[in-house]
Amino acid sequence: MSRVGRKPIAIPSGVEVNINGSEVTVKGPKGTITRRFHSDINISLEDGQLIVTRPSDEKLHRALHGTTRSLLSNMIEGVTSGFQKGLDIVGVGYRASMQGNKLVLALGYSHPVEYTPEPGIQIEVPSQTKILVKGVDKERVGAVAAKIRSYREPEPYKGKGIKYEDEVIRRKEGKTGKKK
Repeated sequence: MSRVGRKPIAIPSGVEVNINGSEVTVKGPKGTITRRFHSDINISLEDGQLIVTRPSDEKLHRALHGTTRSLLSNMIEGVTSGFQKGLDIVGVGYRASMQGNKLVLALGYSHPVEYTPEPGIQIEVPSQTKILVKGVDKERVGAVAAKIRSYREPEPYKGKGIKYEDEVIRRKEGKTGKKK
């Protein structure tokens, strides 16, 4: 049995879970998330807890068991406390600002880069070199943060670019001059 998949998921107060076949809807104070899971995995609501079970020990079912449980746990955590991903901007003249709903980035290109977040995602710019991506769906928050990072990924020589706040950039040594 999967160690992760076996653990029941406690449902906190204020969170409502609806199971309709293989589709699960979680509604909480921060929002609502709906997700369809594999039809072979059984999801049941017992005594205020979600229980995930698998029909057999086939490789596919074992893989889906822990994954389904983790996804459900993330859905419940997302609607109660939400998820956040931080990005840091490193480089002279590189900066971020919000213009209405749009994120505007100056990243050393000849033009500013504009990004409009999808519904359900909030972007905050507490300082010119810091961006916070927030939302209830962990997968979408990570995808939006990765999209913003892709506009100018950090380079290994000076470390300039957009990096995750906990990311460590492996630095390379530059060229050395020829000695005579």
